[in-house]
Order: sequence, then structure tokens, then C-alpha cells
Amino acid sequence: MKTNDDPALVNASPQAAPPVERQLRGLGVATGIAIGPAYVIDTGAVAVPEYCLPADLIQGERDRFAAAAEKARRQIAKLKSRAATLPESAAEEVSFLLDAHLAMLSGSRLTRGVDARIERDRINAEAAVQAEIAAIARTFAGMDDAYLAARIGDIREVGTRLIRILQQHHYQAFSMLPEGCIVVAEELSPADTALMDPGRVAGFATVLGGAEGHTAIMARSLGLPAVLGISALLAGVRTGDLMIVDGITGRVVVNPGAETLLAYQRCREEIARDREQLKELRQLPAVSKDRVMATLSANLELPRDITHALAAGAAGIGLLRTEFLFMNRDDLPDEEEQYRVLRQIVEGMEGRPVTARTLDLGGEKLVSALGRHFGDCANPALGLRAIRLGLKEPSLLETQLRAMLRAAVHGPMRILLPMITTRGEVCRVREMLHQVAQRLQADGVTLPDPLPPLGIMIEVPGAALSADQLAGLCDFFAIGTNDLTQYTLAIDRGDEAVAALYDPLHPAVLRLIQFTVQSALRAQIPVSVCGEIAGDPRYAALLLGLGVRELSMAPARIPGVKRRIRDLDVAAATGCAEKIMMQADGAAIAAILDNFNARA
Repeated sequence: MKTNDDPALVNASPQAAPPVERQLRGLGVATGIAIGPAYVIDTGAVAVPEYCLPADLIQGERDRFAAAAEKARRQIAKLKSRAATLPESAAEEVSFLLDAHLAMLSGSRLTRGVDARIERDRINAEAAVQAEIAAIARTFAGMDDAYLAARIGDIREVGTRLIRILQQHHYQAFSMLPEGCIVVAEELSPADTALMDPGRVAGFATVLGGAEGHTAIMARSLGLPAVLGISALLAGVRTGDLMIVDGITGRVVVNPGAETLLAYQRCREEIARDREQLKELRQLPAVSKDRVMATLSANLELPRDITHALAAGAAGIGLLRTEFLFMNRDDLPDEEEQYRVLRQIVEGMEGRPVTARTLDLGGEKLVSALGRHFGDCANPALGLRAIRLGLKEPSLLETQLRAMLRAAVHGPMRILLPMITTRGEVCRVREMLHQVAQRLQADGVTLPDPLPPLGIMIEVPGAALSADQLAGLCDFFAIGTNDLTQYTLAIDRGDEAVAALYDPLHPAVLRLIQFTVQSALRAQIPVSVCGEIAGDPRYAALLLGLGVRELSMAPARIPGVKRRIRDLDVAAATGCAEKIMMQADGAAIAAILDNFNARA
């Protein structure tokens, strides 16, 4: 009789059946097609032991926890440095989050509570961290404020980082992943996503997450196809399985069959060809079929992004976020440093206009060197930030204005004020600007003549409703639709529980935009849109139909919006916008706009 070890029997056994194709659905949050081997990441909870300590070991345990907190701060500082290189809103969003994490690791209730538990209860640091997080969670869960209740997720993430450090349990390094792989996990935090190299990671898919969360924004900015919210993702997916992530339709295919694989390969090739065709628009103007000219500018995070802006055919910089000058440091940049960097940007744009926004820090976007100005704030989005901080600390704003005035000698520049709500704020800054200019001239410093135009962000409903009165004090408007939508609808778009309610097509939001644009046109001052909808071709017809002629967006978005405008008849778009403004329902507005886009 032949045994199981007999070669004849082994060779005669049938081959294993090929894996069965599985198709899963989720939320496509970053467009594109990724095809590659799956790499399953373990982001699950770490088991936490609890044990009592003798009295003579308590101080050593407190020291161990303090060292872990310091290591966590160093890790987050490295993540912030990496995040600063990201484009568009990703850098800003992730900086918000990581600054909040740093604040939790520096004398916060969390760290104070853990230290006290180690001493009082004589327990190990890991157990103390877990107990303190549970106590804070109970407190937050009882609050009637959805914004505050949702922040417990951030606290848990910081706590998990501390526990992993204390147990010397490290995350799997994304730098060690196989090239071209697709990351699969239960959940990826924005901090996790910041570690991904688009040259190595093809895309990712997770069980948890929403379209408006920080992780989704990061994926879009990195250009990584991503599908989130797939409940059955981890069942049966193993590292090495061939996967397809379709960020366009929100579909994930595990072990695709030959026919499915071929179809997606062709789709990916079509997307690549489309991107190449868009590059051909670089030198062409953004002019509609009926000869209406639009100006497409770039939002800039860092000086190094100038290359991307010019390559995309940007007409200028519509929004230069100057926060990068203040991030990842323990001191404040002086006038000379700010001047040198701003001059570099102005000269780098080769005569194209640069709109520099004054410092928009505060709330969750904390800078260690400015920490003394901020106390505990129940809702950072409504606290001391942006122009409010600049007017409370005039030396901070004056230094920035001096640098901007000096840089404006080297090329066209505009100065933009964030978070304006009243006429008085504009008057105070304009007076400060003239005083700064007089002192510089007295010191023999050459200044532009005339001085740079001074404009304001319209991102608060109060400012939008006062746009007719504010227009007489300003040289231009820039509508920040992200914050305007968030403040108008009282929705934190980073909170997954309410993110689906975030709707820039809400009638109230559109009426505020329309009133602002009409006020600017009557006052004969320029008005631009620099929120995320400016970079989405879907909204181009509506914005131009409402009278907007200047849009500012991430450099990578410029070609797609330009193509849409060149295919557009603005007279027809104006009729569509008029019809939309008569509607009272966001869903009806979306249907009208999409139908128009499908026909035009």
C-alpha cells in the first residue's frame, strides 16, 4: 500500500483550486485605481497588564512614564515634519490633529492623571494610562456637546501610542512594506497615513473611516486611491492576496479573476492617459466657450510647492498659508527670516501675483512658542485664533506685516486677513499696516508704491452677511468655503458621526457665497474662492454662474478645473446657477448641477 509519503501519490493529487474573487463595497474617498498585493497591518489594541508596585518603585515608574511621554512627543514631532511636506489641505488638517496630540502629552489632564494614578494606586504605567483614558471617556460621553464627545477618539489614540511605547511594542514601519502593495487595516489614523510613501504604497483600504475625515483628506492629497468603511474587509484577506482598490466607485476586489483584472488594468491606463492629456492644458488659458476668462491660482503650503504650481500652469498663488514659518519649532521667526522666505516665494513665481495670508494659528493649531497665549478652550474653532490672535498680540502681526511689505518690493503681492468678523478688525489692521509702512520708510527701507492690496477671508457667516459693508474697506475678498460651510451648518467635518451632513451645496451656504460675490461685484473689487470646492470640476459651472472669476486650489487640481471651464458656456452656467438659487433643498441642487454637468 502506498503511504502519504509516496511520491507517486503526492504527484497524483489534484492541484489546489484557485482563490475565489470577492468584491466588497465601501466609501471611495480618493480617486484612482490601485492594483497590488495586500499587506495586512495589525492596528489592533495591545493587551495591557496591571500589577501593583512596592513603594520604593513608584518614583521609577513615574520616571518611566515621563520618558514614554517624551518619546511620544518626539515621534509626533517627526510626523509633523513629514506632514509639513504634504500638499494643500492635508498639511493643515494633519497639523491640527498632531498639535492637539502634542498638547495632550504636555501637562494635560491625561498625563497629570496617569502620573497621579501611578503614585496613588501604586499601579504600573500601562494600567494607569488605560484607567485614565476610561475615566476621561466616561466624562466626555456624558457631555451634551457632540464636538467634545467626539474628541475622545484623539485621546484614545494618544493613549495607545503611550502604551505601545511603554510595552516596547512598535507599529509596523510603512517604510519596510513591499513596493506597490495595498495596505489593509481595521483603521488608519492620519498619523499612520502621514508615514506612507506614495512611491511605495499603491493604495489602502480600511474597515473604519469616512469620506470627510482627516485620513480621507490625507489620501486625496497624497494621490493614494483609498476605500474606507468596508465592514467585511478583514474576513479572508491575507497578506499577499492580489487586490484592487477602486477609489472612484468605492469597490475593493480581493483575488480578482482574469477578466476583472484586465478590465481594471485598462481603466487604470485610461486614467493615466487622461492625466497626460491634462498636462497639455498647462499653457492654455482658462477661457470658456463663450470667451469668459477665469483665473486659476494655486494654494501653497511650502516654498518647495512653487515648482508644482508652475508646472500645473497656475496664474499665481491665490492663498499662501504662512503657518509653515511657525510650525515645528520652539521659537518665533523674526522679521528677517520671514522676509527672506517670502521674497523667495515672490521671486519664484516670476511676476505672478502672490496672496499671502497672515498667521492663522490658534485653537487646535498650537505652536509651542505661542502656547502661553492659549488657555483651555471648550471649542477651539471658536476661540482665540487667526486675526484675533494677531490683534491681541500686535507685535506678532506687525512683524509679519513688515516682512510682507518688504517682500512686496520683489513682485506683486496681496495681504489676506483670516477669520474676519467685523469692520473694526479690518480698520485696525489697515491702520497698523500704514503705521508699519511709515516706520519702515523712516528707517530708509524701500517699499512698494502703492502698498499691497489688503483683503479678507470670508469664512464666517457674520462676515458673509456683512459683505456689502466690508467691501468698502477691502481691496479684495477670498471666500474660504471649507470653514464657511462648517460654521454655517454647525458641523465638524472631521467628526465621522456628522460628516455626512457637511454639504457645500446647502442652500444657506450658497446664499452666503452669492451675497458675498454680488457685494464684491457692486464694490468693483476682486473675489475668489479658495476652499475645496474651487478645485473640484463639479462645482466650476456653479461658481462661474454665480459670478466668480478667480479660483485657487491645490496645484494638482488646476488642469482638471481648467478643462471643465474650457468646455463650459458661462451664459448657460449662469442660467443653471439662477435655477439652483431658487431651490430650498440640497439634494435638488445637487441633481440640477449634476444634470447640467452631464449635458454641458
